[in-house]
Amino acid sequence: MKRRYIQAVCVMLSFIMFLLMVDPVWATTISDLQNELKKNQSQLNNVNQQISDYKGAQADIGEEIEELDSEMVALLTDINLIEEAIADKEEDIAQTQIEYDAAVADKEEQYESMKIRIQFMYEKGETSYLQLFFGAESMSDMMNKANYVEELYEYDRTLLEQYEATVQQVAELQDTLEEEKSELETSKTELEEEQAYVEEVLAQKQQEYENYGVVLAKAKQEAAAYTAKIKQETAQIKKLEEEERKRREEEERKKKEQEALLASQSDGDSDEDSSDREEQEEEKKEETPKASSSGGGKGQQIADFACKYIGYPYVAGGTSLTNGADCSGFVMAVYQAFGYSLPRSSYAQSGVGKSVSYSEAQPGDIIYYGGHVGIYIGNGQIVHASTERTGIKITSATYRSIITIRRVV
Repeated sequence: MKRRYIQAVCVMLSFIMFLLMVDPVWATTISDLQNELKKNQSQLNNVNQQISDYKGAQADIGEEIEELDSEMVALLTDINLIEEAIADKEEDIAQTQIEYDAAVADKEEQYESMKIRIQFMYEKGETSYLQLFFGAESMSDMMNKANYVEELYEYDRTLLEQYEATVQQVAELQDTLEEEKSELETSKTELEEEQAYVEEVLAQKQQEYENYGVVLAKAKQEAAAYTAKIKQETAQIKKLEEEERKRREEEERKKKEQEALLASQSDGDSDEDSSDREEQEEEKKEETPKASSSGGGKGQQIADFACKYIGYPYVAGGTSLTNGADCSGFVMAVYQAFGYSLPRSSYAQSGVGKSVSYSEAQPGDIIYYGGHVGIYIGNGQIVHASTERTGIKITSATYRSIITIRRVV
């Protein structure tokens, strides 16, 4: 409020200064007044043109502000979705940790049980073990007891191996969940960086919009001052013409009265014709043609080229295919190698080209997940710069919810 008050005061002061600088009407002849009138009319036309230009520029900035507001809403929505996905992933990780702990406990319990049985069987040496067989009532009984000992050992070993496999599977699942969480957090960071950039641009545009409001107010005040001066000069011209008409009527009487009237009408018609021509010139407008572009059939080449960099590092903010790139930097660099210029951020890349459905996806298409992008390579897979931990890799295209698929080529 304080800044707007200061701006308003500045506008009023500038208007007062303008009024002081506008020369008062000192001309005493009709010819001089007509010259002054034409000059001020020209100045008024220039100011009106400036007003029109300022209004157009301000309207354009207003549209940009609306687009930025929409972009901000979409970014915040994507951030909320990612935050929910991270929360869900943390719950999965916590549950997996419980399963892992339980599997480890079962493994240790089975291992201890097996040790107790082995210790019992061998704690008295060969005598105890031989008694197990010599105490058999028959050869069949001895074979059954031998088979029992062997089956008991195999059972312990098999069960222990199963527990070890379960522990390994749960550990791998936990590692996968941690990796997915890391990628979600990376996507959230990229979205938050883009949000900060959009907020900065939005603040600049809002400042520009306010600045145009100030210059518009000043221009309108200048136009009002010129209009007032033109009215004053027009009234003075009419007054002088009337005095001239009376003098000529008195000097030339009835003979010269018609000539004075015709001269007065001729002067008025000339001014009106000049004003009409200037108004017609102001009404002429030109329409700006819209540019169009079309892509080629290089999708498979782009996908194959992108796969050459699998294993290269992920670097936040990077755009180098060899030294490291983030998700949007990787997509931008791949397309740049084929002569296509893409925006830098993942959100901006979600609006390039045309939208296609997942069933229509072709190699080279860009898939946007909300804060993350990858290049579709076919067979339900994408290549993308995932995280610092995994770098550039291949992943299932449906590993996360797809927001949009864009076809550039």
